[in-house]
Amino acid sequence: MFDPFYPFDWLATQIVTKLLGLEIASHLGASLHFFLYDVPKVLTLLIVISFIVGTFQSFLEPERVRSLLAGKRTFLGNILAAMVGIVTPFCSCSAVPLFIGFLEAGVPLGVTFSYLMAAPMVNEVAVILLWGLFGLKVTLLYIGFGVGLAIASGYIIGLLKLERWVEPFVWELQRSRQGMVDDGDDHLEPIALTWKQRFDQGRFQSSEIVRSVWLYVVLGIAIGAGIHGYVPTDFITQYAGANNPLAVPLAVVLGVPLYANIAGVMPITEALVNKGMPMGTVLSFTMAVTALSLPEIIILKKVLRPQLLSVFVGLMTIGIISIGYIFNLLLVSGA
Repeated sequence: MFDPFYPFDWLATQIVTKLLGLEIASHLGASLHFFLYDVPKVLTLLIVISFIVGTFQSFLEPERVRSLLAGKRTFLGNILAAMVGIVTPFCSCSAVPLFIGFLEAGVPLGVTFSYLMAAPMVNEVAVILLWGLFGLKVTLLYIGFGVGLAIASGYIIGLLKLERWVEPFVWELQRSRQGMVDDGDDHLEPIALTWKQRFDQGRFQSSEIVRSVWLYVVLGIAIGAGIHGYVPTDFITQYAGANNPLAVPLAVVLGVPLYANIAGVMPITEALVNKGMPMGTVLSFTMAVTALSLPEIIILKKVLRPQLLSVFVGLMTIGIISIGYIFNLLLVSGA
């Protein structure tokens, strides 16, 4: 089978065995090989796919997205919002300002929550790394469960009619915005871009993503390399293996305070899976780190009252834990 990353594997092997004189099977050799192979592999994936997605995103103008979502209610709106979340490269903290902007523009609360949940959890960086590290099957399952959770949770929030638990200043901003639209002062004509401009935008976004996450990538791979080379397999399987029924909720609880960029978490995920931790347990940990981070909750507290914040956290926690168990079940049965 053709492996486009074979040159990185070959080079890492040569450095470890020939230059440093280490055995690949040794603790230090295994760690160094993991690090030297994964760093160029992950950065190459980020550069190439971020450019492609960045070029595509030049067609997604913020005003057009807002107007598209503002006109949709209930289930269809939740689906569209989750789809938009996939192709917007925002972490949870940068998605919050857009969350407020959508509410100001008249997008329904439940629809807006579907976007907020999908954007940090199933963005293109997560998809790139999952595909490169674990293959197409795991990537598609992750996307399907992540999008499904965002759609279902947003739909439930919409049905509950919880607008009264949004801080009043958000609705005041919405009324001000609607007044501007009625007066004709907020009408923006879309700007037609040439393909050169779209490619330039793709290159800019690719460079910005790599510039902002490369350190997380290197640190994450370094931690993953340490786990890969030095943490005993028996230790992982004993405390977080398939035989521990509480491993999934424990992974979620541990993931919430350990906020990190998805690019930094995924190499750790790879190392844990290689050591025998079930994929569903590891990905539940990953979802908790990216979609239930403490910085996101602190920022959301500025616009949401504690009741609505509790509903959001509760739905996400239950959903992520359920996904972990189902993921493990599917992968075991399909193995």
